[in-house]
Amino acid sequence: MPQIHGCDAFRVAMPRGRRPESVLVRLTGRDDAVGWGEAALSATDPEPVWADIEERMGPALIGLDLERPEDVSAAAELGCPAAAAAIDMACWDLWCRHKGLPLAHALGGTRTSIVTGARISPEPLLETVVTRVNQVVGAGHTRVTMAVRPGWDIEPVRAVRQAYPALAVVADAGHSYRETPEHLVVLEGLDGYGLLAIERPFPAGDLAAHARLQRRIGTALAPAVGDLDTLDAAISGEAGRVLDLSAARMGGLTAARSAHDLAYAAGWDVWCTGTGAFGIGQAAAVALAALPGVTLPSEVSDPAGGPAFVSPPVRSTGGVVGVPYTQAGLGHEIDLARIERLATRRLRIPA
Repeated sequence: MPQIHGCDAFRVAMPRGRRPESVLVRLTGRDDAVGWGEAALSATDPEPVWADIEERMGPALIGLDLERPEDVSAAAELGCPAAAAAIDMACWDLWCRHKGLPLAHALGGTRTSIVTGARISPEPLLETVVTRVNQVVGAGHTRVTMAVRPGWDIEPVRAVRQAYPALAVVADAGHSYRETPEHLVVLEGLDGYGLLAIERPFPAGDLAAHARLQRRIGTALAPAVGDLDTLDAAISGEAGRVLDLSAARMGGLTAARSAHDLAYAAGWDVWCTGTGAFGIGQAAAVALAALPGVTLPSEVSDPAGGPAFVSPPVRSTGGVVGVPYTQAGLGHEIDLARIERLATRRLRIPA
């Protein structure tokens, strides 16, 4: 992705100043229908993703009779979540374009538009935090997720709440707290600011700590969930009440839809988070966010001011993204020529 100076969404995705990168998957069917998938590499080593597609998942798809997108699940199990998500996404897009179905409809979506939220990058000054939140609210987003860490938590949350008493605010702790008396005092203190959720307060996988904290505070917790077993354990252990649903983390749309169904049945609230800067992962997230259990504003739009690689762009207008029900598949045309000009590596299977 070309460098976009001053684009906060890219600073969130690439905190070390690198350009956003993705592995894009283009899958062609026998009828020449094409499906696209995207695996963002913001926090992922590209080599395992590339190797899984090149050596295992890609060859497993060649010649596969895809009666339903779920048929690719066996092949997707051969790869890491990011690779599996890109392959699964491309299979859903290909199948839907072959059938003439919008992806949102095929997944079971019922919403015609998605209310959007946004995530702001960590900021060193209280004034900067409030300024960034002001920009997000000015763009129409109705939920903001802000980073908190030990030593940088109560004050920024208080500042944002004082400036925006009615705004839906999520505090993302990034797994940085522990069950020490000092940290528990802070987490219980955050409970007094009317937060929508505290996301990832404790280390990933420590659902018992999440459950103990959830019993002590009224604010909903959103533990990190990357598979159905973890979600089932979190629900049964009452370790949270909110799911941040990402097809990239779950390993594809098929698993993400199952996670939605499980959370919805348990009465959890859900928001969706898109993946990647090329619009393909965001378009898939819009379709996923159309499911009936996605009750909270979702992070599904491309960053305003960035280049568009899909047409129409996946952009929020006044805090709303429309769900494309008049076009098959993802509902967007992919700018193949522009993507090919930016590609740093190419692979065709079979060669």
